[in-house]
Amino acid sequence: MPPSTPADDPLEAEILRHALRIAAEEASIVVVQSAHSAMIVEGADACAGILDREARLVTLSTATNLMHASSLRCSLPAVLADHDVEAMQPGDVFVMNDCFRGGIHANDLLVFRPVFVDGRVEWFTGTLIHVADLGGSSAGGIVPSATDVFAEGLQLPPVLLYAAGEPVRDLHRLLALNSRTPERVLGDVQALVAGVNVAAERMVDLAGRFGGERLKAGIDAYLTGAERRMRAELARLETGTYQGAYTLDGDGIDLERRPVVRVEVRVGRRPGREGEEGTIELDFSATDDQALGAINAGFSQALTGAVYAVRCFVDPTIPMNEGCFAPVEVVFRKGSLLDPNPPAACGGRVVAVTAVCEAVVEALGRARPDHATAASSVIHPYTLAAPSRLDPWLLLSYEYGGLGARRGSDGPSATGAFFLGGRNVVPQVEALEAMLPIRFECQRLLPDSGGAGRWRGGLGVETRIRVLQDAELAVRNDRVVLPPCGREGGRDGLAGEQYVIGVDGATRPLPAKAANLRLAADECFVLTTSGGGGLGPPAERDRERVLEDLAEGFVTPQAAAAVYGVELAPHATSSGGRAS
Repeated sequence: MPPSTPADDPLEAEILRHALRIAAEEASIVVVQSAHSAMIVEGADACAGILDREARLVTLSTATNLMHASSLRCSLPAVLADHDVEAMQPGDVFVMNDCFRGGIHANDLLVFRPVFVDGRVEWFTGTLIHVADLGGSSAGGIVPSATDVFAEGLQLPPVLLYAAGEPVRDLHRLLALNSRTPERVLGDVQALVAGVNVAAERMVDLAGRFGGERLKAGIDAYLTGAERRMRAELARLETGTYQGAYTLDGDGIDLERRPVVRVEVRVGRRPGREGEEGTIELDFSATDDQALGAINAGFSQALTGAVYAVRCFVDPTIPMNEGCFAPVEVVFRKGSLLDPNPPAACGGRVVAVTAVCEAVVEALGRARPDHATAASSVIHPYTLAAPSRLDPWLLLSYEYGGLGARRGSDGPSATGAFFLGGRNVVPQVEALEAMLPIRFECQRLLPDSGGAGRWRGGLGVETRIRVLQDAELAVRNDRVVLPPCGREGGRDGLAGEQYVIGVDGATRPLPAKAANLRLAADECFVLTTSGGGGLGPPAERDRERVLEDLAEGFVTPQAAAAVYGVELAPHATSSGGRAS
């Protein structure tokens, strides 16, 4: 009789699944708690995962940034291609950031550690964060003017960071030399290593508890179960072929071009071992060619966007592991915006990746109309930094706008675009003001910014930051020329913008994508993000909802009257009153 596995006992299988998830979650928390950069410490911008020796994703942290769901999975094969797994030693740690081999961009470092059981590599633990600065022509890694990866920062193939537990000193020196904030970057690297070490310890503990072979069998069953659930959910979608597309503002370089992401989604069913299994193919071959500017996406990031969008139409409790990828076939065209040829600039990849999400959501909204969703705002990253290295300081931060309305509910306000972690990656202003020469003067929701509709789009945000010293600013914004579009008769959200209020009170506009912009002490940087699109005709919106929006200040009386036909009676206040 073959030995039992954790999968044979439902309770034991559940214990194993939770142990794996907690191991990844603990690793991400260790990274956040031990990092040196404010964006990581205050914003929890980190990711951790566990993979097997075949580079299958076993489990992923979920309380942090979901944008990297595919990046660890897609980068490990590059490590295995460059380093013989049989020659690896306990205590080896690898690092890379090559966006053309599964990485993201220069500042996102991926760290892997092999986990040995009985002298053989069985698993890898991985961590990933956006380190404070790794060179490039603009502090903090936001380089909208870049036309190749070399302007974006130091490029790393898969290389040893630690060899048999000992630091590779020359590589550490290289990382420090290529950073404007070397102490913080090395501190962030140590945090990444601490995360993979903790996750590796947990895997060794589990192997000791279950036995190596039983643990592998239990993990196989875990992945198979997720795949089975994913296929069952995909089989619920209406079979057919559906198209979707989303147009970007531009790349900040070629100002006349509006790149488009296009997808053809083919939903089908095919016979399997247990009857019909759901499958889906997402073909992005018709997407426009790669851009000159930095809005291209490496294939791992584009894949994350595609898989995330599909997950929006299935049971959200399905665990994020290899089972989610197995039924989903994604096709990218080499040389396109979503799989560019080297040395294309990829630092602003989030613009293209969120367009992937929008295109898939539009297409699958036709396959499952009850999940139809209007377009959403995109992340607005920015950096403020000292203008010289003599007294360096750096803030890399984000702001978010409104999500599109979904059938049956209004879009959430200021919560983030899709999979980017939402407001949990926006640092608390008090901590930033205590550390940096800046003062936040305003953060508020923008009335009337959500697209009108039967279901209203979420509201955008206004942020005002006064710099107390001379500073350099970099911004990389989108959906400030073409606002998030409404669907099914809903109106577009309000487009975002960015400008500076000078010491004399005069304002000057800023380009949406630019770096190395000088701010004088006591000037105020103002960023407004776009609102989400509305869904359904505004005339069909319930009157009571309009009154609630008026009471909350989400909609002004003027917009309520002009757009929804709801007017407050004379002498009525914003907290209540009769509507005519």
